[in-house]
Amino acid sequence: MARSALTMTAATFAATAALLLTACGGGDSSPDDIKGAGTGTSASSPSASASGAADVKRPDVSLPEDLKLVFDFERPSDAEQAAALEDAANYIRALDHGIAQQDPNDPAYQFYSTGGAEKYAKSQIEAWVKDGWTVTGNDRYFNADIDPVGEGKSVLVSFCRNQAKFYSKKVETGKVNYTDENLDSYQKFSLLMSPSEASAAVWQARQIEVQGRVKECKG
Repeated sequence: MARSALTMTAATFAATAALLLTACGGGDSSPDDIKGAGTGTSASSPSASASGAADVKRPDVSLPEDLKLVFDFERPSDAEQAAALEDAANYIRALDHGIAQQDPNDPAYQFYSTGGAEKYAKSQIEAWVKDGWTVTGNDRYFNADIDPVGEGKSVLVSFCRNQAKFYSKKVETGKVNYTDENLDSYQKFSLLMSPSEASAAVWQARQIEVQGRVKECKG
C-alpha cells in the first residue's frame, strides 16, 4: 500500500483533544498507512499493578513470527503515565493484529480505543483487507513523550516511528513489496489517551494524529 500523510493538522488535533475532555464523542481523522505489527513487550504484562491492571482480561494481540514490532521506550516512574504509554503501544499492536487477522471488526483494537481512534483503526484494517495486503518485517517506535492534557487524567502520548524495514505483503501470493529507506520511513504519532470507562486499569486511545516525513524522527 502507498504511504500517505494525515490531513489533520496539529492545531485541529489540539482542538479535538480539548473537546474530548468535555464530551465522550470522538472526531474522525483521515487515514494513513500504518504498517506496524509485532511482538515486543507482552500486552498482558501489568502496566500499573497498583490500579489492578493485572486483573483485567486483555485481548490477544499476538502476531505471526515474521512480524516484529519494537517499542524502544523508557518506562515512566509515574504509574498512570506508564499505563498510558503501555496501552498506547497496545493500541498499535491491536491495530496490527487486525491487519494480520484480516478482520476489520477485530475486538483487540476495539478494546484499546474509542471515538476517532477506533474509527481510524477500523478504516486502516478495512483498507488493507480490501487491497489484499498484510504486513511483514521490523517496525520500531521510539522517543516517547507524555504530556498531561487539561485538568483530568487524559494525556497526550507522542513517539517517533522508523518503518524503513517494514513492508507490505500480498496475502494470496506472499510476495513482499520491498521499499528503500527514505524520509517517508519516519513518522510521528500522537495519541490522546484516557482511562477506559469500563476499567481505570485500561487506557484507551481516543484520537490519533500521524505526521509523515518527520525529519526530527530521522535524527
